[in-house]
Amino acid sequence: MSVMKNRAVLRWLVPVTAGVAVIGGGAAVGTFAAGADPALPPRSAAQLLEDLRTSRLDGLSGTVVQRADLGLPPIAALAGRAAGNDLAGLVSGTHTLRVWYGGEDRQRLALVDTLGEQDILRNGRDVWTWNSRENIATHRTLPADAPDRATVPATPADAADRALEAIDPTTAVTVGRTATVAGRDAYELVLTPRDKASLVHQVRIALDAKEHVPLRLQVLADGQDEPAFQVAFTQVDFRTPEADQFRFNPPPGVKVTEATEDERPGPAGKRFDRKDAEKPDVRTVGTGWTTVVVAKIGDAATGDGVKPGAKPGADAPDAQMLAQVLGDLPKVSGDWGSGRLLSGKLFSVLLTDDGRVIAGLVTPERLYEAAKG
Repeated sequence: MSVMKNRAVLRWLVPVTAGVAVIGGGAAVGTFAAGADPALPPRSAAQLLEDLRTSRLDGLSGTVVQRADLGLPPIAALAGRAAGNDLAGLVSGTHTLRVWYGGEDRQRLALVDTLGEQDILRNGRDVWTWNSRENIATHRTLPADAPDRATVPATPADAADRALEAIDPTTAVTVGRTATVAGRDAYELVLTPRDKASLVHQVRIALDAKEHVPLRLQVLADGQDEPAFQVAFTQVDFRTPEADQFRFNPPPGVKVTEATEDERPGPAGKRFDRKDAEKPDVRTVGTGWTTVVVAKIGDAATGDGVKPGAKPGADAPDAQMLAQVLGDLPKVSGDWGSGRLLSGKLFSVLLTDDGRVIAGLVTPERLYEAAKG
């Protein structure tokens, strides 16, 4: 299948960071030749984009290493635990994942750490999640009329997909140096935002010289030489995995929960209807790399819901601990109102006292402008 034609494949191929997820707008395609590495013939940015558009991916397996140094306080793991999903912790630190792709209806991701393994598998209409530490599994059957889409996110092309959505005059697209990724020759596309209010300096996408599939994605913050976020294959095989890789056999003693299509995990193992989760008061301000997302979520956003005297600890609920950490963020105020600011290398988040969350790959000043509106 064409990788660019089926955007679900791109969404599967690369994990999305909180920052890259709000990229929009576009880029003017440059015509510079690829780096001077004699191993590869020169290719222009337009040629590489066409290579990516016309490439086909029938199968893939490999090992992916993700590194994130976003300059944030250690709240990512708490956020994931409070939401009932440890995978949310991927926004910080270094993580190793094994991935398998056998088509739009067959994918598998395994996050392995020193404490155990977490798996997400899709095999046809069956979707399984499994946590080895707690020996629990959840099974969900997709409806027969479910759209063809990749269910399991995982390696270096959703972040590439989102970045490539930025192709219009707000971005310059050029060709960087050639590289070797996972033992394979690769060209490098470089996306550079033109708006100086963006905290993103560059997005670099390494494309396999033969298969034209993204092997690595790096996001560099403004003023930084090293990537604030990188996801890359360390080993990759473009053969279609065996069918057994996508079958889940519950281990002895596992607790299996059946979920419905209209439900998904909520905080502390609770469940809520998807129809309720899909009605947030959300809007966007601006375009391109400086798009700002504004969401109305209530007064608890700034940690006002924390009980007096509560302290994070083993006996405190994860949501309470998260609220406590958010309550410790720096206070900010202006003609837009007041609230607390979470700032990192790639993005800023403003939690206002009137219950709004305002976020983007932008400087805090741009958030304050959006808050005034």
